[in-house]
Amino acid sequence: MDEVNENKNAPSEMTVKNLLPDAALKTAYETYGTDIPWFTDIYIEYAAGTWAQASDADKRIGQESASLFNNSWNSLYDVMNICKVIIDKTDPVTGTEPINYGTRGVAEVLMAINLAVVTDMWGEAPYTEAFQGSDNLQPKYDKQSDLYVEVFRLLDDAIVNLGMGTAIDGFDYIYGGSRTNWIRAAHSLKARYLMRLTKVRATAATEALAEIALGFQSSADQMIFNHYVDNFPNGNPWFEYWYLRDHNSISSTIVGLLLDRNDPREYWYHWGGDIAPIGEAEQTQGGYSQSYLTTGYKSWNIPTPVMTYHELLFIKTEAEFRTGAAPAVWQATLEDAITAQFSWLSEYMLVDDTDGDPDPDNIGDAADYFATEVLPLLTVGNELNEIMTQKYLGLFEMEAMETYNDYRRTGFPTMMNPNNATVGFPNRFPFAVSETSSNPDNVPTVSIYTDKVWWAGGTEN
Repeated sequence: MDEVNENKNAPSEMTVKNLLPDAALKTAYETYGTDIPWFTDIYIEYAAGTWAQASDADKRIGQESASLFNNSWNSLYDVMNICKVIIDKTDPVTGTEPINYGTRGVAEVLMAINLAVVTDMWGEAPYTEAFQGSDNLQPKYDKQSDLYVEVFRLLDDAIVNLGMGTAIDGFDYIYGGSRTNWIRAAHSLKARYLMRLTKVRATAATEALAEIALGFQSSADQMIFNHYVDNFPNGNPWFEYWYLRDHNSISSTIVGLLLDRNDPREYWYHWGGDIAPIGEAEQTQGGYSQSYLTTGYKSWNIPTPVMTYHELLFIKTEAEFRTGAAPAVWQATLEDAITAQFSWLSEYMLVDDTDGDPDPDNIGDAADYFATEVLPLLTVGNELNEIMTQKYLGLFEMEAMETYNDYRRTGFPTMMNPNNATVGFPNRFPFAVSETSSNPDNVPTVSIYTDKVWWAGGTEN
């Protein structure tokens, strides 16, 4: 009789098999599909904000507010807490599932990804004293330089655990249980995060190349979530964001770069109509041209990219250039990156529609584009600018977080929002109100417009 009032649908303990799918789903949908990429989409000028909060972001109104990214902060710590529970349960010595190495490895990769997003966007953040619940409601903030050490430790440990030979326990939304692909993803992510450190780590590019050799071998290995369906609330969050809110419009900045290069993707990235002037657009829902990729016919179920093959090739291009490879070498890699992104668009993002939408079979010739438009711009002194500009064009919209990180690190390409000069460019996110209200003694005092994060050349508190 002592179990009469026990709710069997609300267990207090769960096995890692049941926790892992939630961690992967939330990483894709919440971390890489909602507010953070939507706002960085505007900061990095893929889009001009043309309604409500998006318009404020475009005009730099209220971007210091502690409430702005409160939901994102809490979502990130929610998914990291799930990962922490999995890691604790699979601890080889103290865990309740001590030989579940494959699942432990996946959780470590997901923890590394979400921790990197937290520190990339906010800088310092709680980690070593976090995830303790009521035992510590005011955890200290760790320095970004220390958090990056932990990101690499997690990925290194994940590679070892995924190579131990035990299966991944639980439904795997990303790789369907392939430990080989998870290992390649971990190496690819290490390359991404190493290149984040080019301003503070002299060997970053050389180390990244070593990881790239062990990373994605083709587009078949890339890290994407491809399980959406064509109904609310189970569709791609970018499409739902447009369908329900219509806050972002394609900006004059990216369209200008595309037109300057006679880039065939200009036809694909927007539907025609008036282009929103960055930083100066009127408030309107539907009054400016939209992005075809996230608002096109049947865009309900396009995948969410966590890390793509073409991103890795752009990283490789920059790393080769920075380490002094011959121009023929890094130029060939850059062409491969552009070609891979054209293929990504054709395979995943563009849907042939008999009602007149563009046909993905006619996307354009990447080799011709590279030879006639890109190669002439790779002049001495302009190489890095054009490499990063091509990456900017290639990671358009749903990969905006990575472009935001690249711009803060390199300053390429040039941003055109006039409010950057009068108000400032958001170099980081404001700390969440959930922290400023409940953990005020530990929250660092920073200005989002003047204080850069550590890897972008800033100082640490």
